[in-house]
Amino acid sequence: MKIAVISLSREGARLAIRLAAGWPECDVFVHESVTDVPGGDQTIAGRRFDRLVALSGELFPAYRGLVYIAPVGAVVRAVAPWLRHKTVDPGVVVLDVGGRWAVSLVGGHEGGANQLALAVANILGAEPVISTTTEAVKDLIVGVGCRRGAEASAIVAAVEEALPLAGCRVEQVRLLASADIKADEPGLAEAARQLGLPLRLIAAEEIRHTIRAFEHSAFVEEKVDLPAVAEPAALLAGRRTRLVLPRQILHGVTVAIAREFAKR
Repeated sequence: MKIAVISLSREGARLAIRLAAGWPECDVFVHESVTDVPGGDQTIAGRRFDRLVALSGELFPAYRGLVYIAPVGAVVRAVAPWLRHKTVDPGVVVLDVGGRWAVSLVGGHEGGANQLALAVANILGAEPVISTTTEAVKDLIVGVGCRRGAEASAIVAAVEEALPLAGCRVEQVRLLASADIKADEPGLAEAARQLGLPLRLIAAEEIRHTIRAFEHSAFVEEKVDLPAVAEPAALLAGRRTRLVLPRQILHGVTVAIAREFAKR
């Protein structure tokens, strides 16, 4: 998926360059007023702009995904004139300059903005914000820990076996979650694809420093320098989460399930 990343500020340009480093097909566009971007000369060469609305009109037909590092209000005004239909518009994601939130703004399903927001969040350690109803009503997160080179079939079998143990179904699952050290595990990515679930990766540092309670594993600590993976990933990938299934080792894969509880 070819995407464009657009920034109005120096701080945003730095974030855009980080994102481009982790995305194979990514062009970065930076406002002409932004100068002295460390490491950005080659990345943004020839891609300067002066008007966000006009640039958006040029980018809409040329890219499948647009990531704006800018205030939401400015982005809404910039894309509004160019919106045609959800089946043809690109997915639009808005990222704040602090890299905290990746908001799926336009084209959540059809445009791929939900997946784009999650991918951006995984690369930058941000929180994906997805508001489409079909996703919001799902309240389960399945945390997965696996050995290097684990097969997708084993991961899928472990998840499918764990869900009934918690009295749950795969249709209730919003995310598959693991630690970012598993980002290059093809079996994990393929398992997520087969299960039809987005894969959320939690930063290792967040797992190490969280105050959430979970069972620590000396084995995991020795192998990957983390206190655990499945339980903290499930807990940290959502909001107001509680474990409904502590870690289980099934088919050589560790699985834990957390539920997001609505605020009363």
